Amino acid sequence: MALDVLYQADSDAGLLRSKTFAVLGYGSQGRAHALNLRDEGAVVIVAQRSGSPNHALAVADGFGPTSIPEAVKKADVLILALPDEAMGPIYAREIAPGMRAGQAMGFIHGFAIRFGMVSPPADVDVIMVAPKGPGSLVRSSYARGGGLTCLIAVQQDASGQARRLALAWGAAVGGGKGGMMETTFADECETDLFGEQTVLCGGIIELMKAAFDVLVEAGYPAELAYFECIHEVKQIVDLQYAEGLGGMRRRISKTAAYGGLATGPRLITDATREKMRAILAEIRSGSFAREWVAQCAAGRPRLEELLKTESAHASEEAGRRVRQVVAKGHTPEAQADQRRA
Repeated sequence: MALDVLYQADSDAGLLRSKTFAVLGYGSQGRAHALNLRDEGAVVIVAQRSGSPNHALAVADGFGPTSIPEAVKKADVLILALPDEAMGPIYAREIAPGMRAGQAMGFIHGFAIRFGMVSPPADVDVIMVAPKGPGSLVRSSYARGGGLTCLIAVQQDASGQARRLALAWGAAVGGGKGGMMETTFADECETDLFGEQTVLCGGIIELMKAAFDVLVEAGYPAELAYFECIHEVKQIVDLQYAEGLGGMRRRISKTAAYGGLATGPRLITDATREKMRAILAEIRSGSFAREWVAQCAAGRPRLEELLKTESAHASEEAGRRVRQVVAKGHTPEAQADQRRA
């Protein structure tokens, strides 16, 4: 079933300007939300730990960062732009004691609510605005006069105005132009984690590394393996991003189109889909969330081990050499030489 798409005309800017927003955390998403909301005329408070690089950045952006408890006292809407793994303890220690009836809690990802890291009181609204892109792009798209698509959701409507508030917030950070799709905290969270693990940050990277290894093992130069199996992925994804799978196929060679369509299913088999279903089951059961929170409590030893292992993969050194070559072609001098040629 297709999701409805809402735009600026479906939001109430007056509601936005009648509220004081507190953005708790000034990382990539927190900064984008704070700046975009302020530019739309909302009163915005930023809470960020003193002495941190993000505190200095908030000051440079014209905010006077305060503590989380102080921001909670002053705000009508709390936007929790905090790391997933830290949100539970921070909520219990610094947010919950100061909350009052009638406030709204805003999330930019469904993780903390979906997996019970945060249990809001019954007398507050609980809403979500989740832009479909990194904070840097949320800000740059808005600054250029556009905006990213946002997912919005209402988990708890204590005031009777929660949906209106979610639409106003979503429209203000860019969804008014990029479009806002209504969903649920659970659907946003589960699909987001699944996409990261099976495709964006897991599956596609492992596929690239495996293909690189096969070519190098067969005696091909590492630089060629990197170009063909890793570097050029962006070019294909850019075509797909702009025109969909069909548009991408039409823009590549017939040889590439036939080869990909004919042999791709030999890699992604029913066995692969079964593994994907198992991964989805782990996400939906909360198994992955519990594992990640436990890892964080222990200092993230497995993450550090996995990062160290990947950094030692042969594609990293080949990639550095390839990027040096590619970068030379992007200099003004090189581009002038190409024009003269």
